[in-house]
Amino acid sequence: MTRVSRWRRRVNRRVTPVVRWASTVGNAVAHTWRRSLQLRVVVSTLTLSIIVIGVLGVVLTSQITDRLLESKIGAATEELDRARATVDETLEGSDYSSAVAQLNGIRAQLTNRDPDEPDASGSAGAFEPVLIVPGEGPRAPVSVGAEAEIPESLRTFVQANQIAYQFSTVQERGGYSGPALIIGSPTTTLELYLIFPLESEERTLSLMRGTLLVGGGVLAVLLAAISLLVARQVVLPLRSASRISVRFADGRLKERMPVRGEDDMARLAMSFNEMAESLSKQITQLEEFGNLQKRFTSDVSHELRTPLTTVRMAADLIHDGSEDLDPGMKRASELLVTELDRFEQLLGDLLEISRHDAGVAELAAEQLDVRLCARAAISTVRHLAKESGTELIVDMPGDPVMAEVDPRRVERVLRNLLANAIDHGEGKPVLLRVRADDNAVALVVRDQGIGLRPGEEKLVFNRFWRSDPSRVRRSGGSGLGLAISVEDANLHDGRLEAWGEPGKGSVFRLTLPRVRGRKVTSSPLPLAPTIRKAVQGRPPTAEQSADPFESADPFESDDPLEVEGSARAETAGEVDSDAEIPDDSDMRSSITADDTSADPGVDDTAVDDESVDDSSRASTPSGRRPGEESS
Repeated sequence: MTRVSRWRRRVNRRVTPVVRWASTVGNAVAHTWRRSLQLRVVVSTLTLSIIVIGVLGVVLTSQITDRLLESKIGAATEELDRARATVDETLEGSDYSSAVAQLNGIRAQLTNRDPDEPDASGSAGAFEPVLIVPGEGPRAPVSVGAEAEIPESLRTFVQANQIAYQFSTVQERGGYSGPALIIGSPTTTLELYLIFPLESEERTLSLMRGTLLVGGGVLAVLLAAISLLVARQVVLPLRSASRISVRFADGRLKERMPVRGEDDMARLAMSFNEMAESLSKQITQLEEFGNLQKRFTSDVSHELRTPLTTVRMAADLIHDGSEDLDPGMKRASELLVTELDRFEQLLGDLLEISRHDAGVAELAAEQLDVRLCARAAISTVRHLAKESGTELIVDMPGDPVMAEVDPRRVERVLRNLLANAIDHGEGKPVLLRVRADDNAVALVVRDQGIGLRPGEEKLVFNRFWRSDPSRVRRSGGSGLGLAISVEDANLHDGRLEAWGEPGKGSVFRLTLPRVRGRKVTSSPLPLAPTIRKAVQGRPPTAEQSADPFESADPFESDDPLEVEGSARAETAGEVDSDAEIPDDSDMRSSITADDTSADPGVDDTAVDDESVDDSSRASTPSGRRPGEESS
């Protein structure tokens, strides 16, 4: 086993570098092949040319070989007829006693024939005669010449009184060793065979093969060069168009393709230039309009801030003395203050969105527990939950969820999401869930209201977009809340995503990196809710019972809030505004705007906030009014 292991390690050490080198070369070639149209055209043309040249070479070689052999056989047949006549004349009337001498004389006569004689003008070339007199009775067979070179199969045909020929290989006959044509014919007294070496034919075929090979190679190179030139005529304009398109996409709107001639490439260049000119004009106009809009928004917001402050001071003064006014004037002062609140919120949103548009929004990130932002947002929207009778289900870890975030912006995003969920939740429970992993923190807000139609999960983040303009909003939002929330998420290098189905509610997920500057690649929580119903006749598992978001859906049961760690809301009573959320508890609880007391065994999710006064503006811990920045 030790020797085998050593041998394997030695083989691996030698083979692994070769395999790695081959893999590197293969990847480089494959990358070049995928990226170069010109290379693919040239290689394809060269490959097809080689195949065509090879097929033509094989066909031509076969045809020429057949013609040469047919000519050789015809000439050999004529030579055989003359040799038979010579043999018959010489042996006519002779006896067997002088057969050997006569055969040698005939062989010498056939071999030494004068080429100037008329009947010696055949084109078969040189040959070697073989004469065999078969034995008969006590008489032994007699032969002269290379009898051993005559194949037995050929002798069988000749002995059957047939003229036959066969291609065979002869060894060292007259200094030649190689293929030869052997033709035989019977005569009245003997068997006559003529051996024709194919040396000249072999030289002719070798010359032809060499010529075809060299010619085919030269032709293939020429075709490759031609295809290279032709491909360049097509590829170079395409490369130019690609470079110009990249520069155009980078903002160099004056880039244009050169137009040469009137061919297809010229028409492509003209079409591209027309498209670029049109796009350039539209982009310039849009940039001008956008700059004007941003400038207008910023200027108007700043210019209105000063007179609004004056109006606010006067309205507050009137409202403070409203007890001495008649009921009509008192109601008017309340409406004035309420609308001024909304107007201030709108101006604040416009200023914030203008800062994002101008690229001057700053992120004041600090290391803190994200649960604090969630508690502050919950405290802000509690009066909305009370007014609509909406119950808030909170699911947060017991351990701190630390991350580098801007608390003001994260609280604002959560406040917008919760206010939207209450507005569109139709009085049904709203779920806030917080989870974290090693890289990111996810905060999910889910309602079971009207939901989103297909395609609206992107539109919902547009400015001033509303799915149903006829709906009455409770939070008094400006329509910019979600647009600002997306910008806040992007400022954190995070993501704000939406999911929804008509009649099944909607889900908004905020995913933030735990370390500032890192990109978010995944989220600890799924966007679409995962619903796993309990099997009929079996109680849900402990994991399902403890998780209201991934267990049997609490929103679809008869008592949606009866999940572990949740408290059922009551519709009467006052808010326990002084209840605390224990930092080290497992925060799965139900928040209601009307709880009269907190169950000692359940973690109440109410946070420290000021009690809500229906007749006055309730301020939040951050100094903003309820519903401010809401969409």
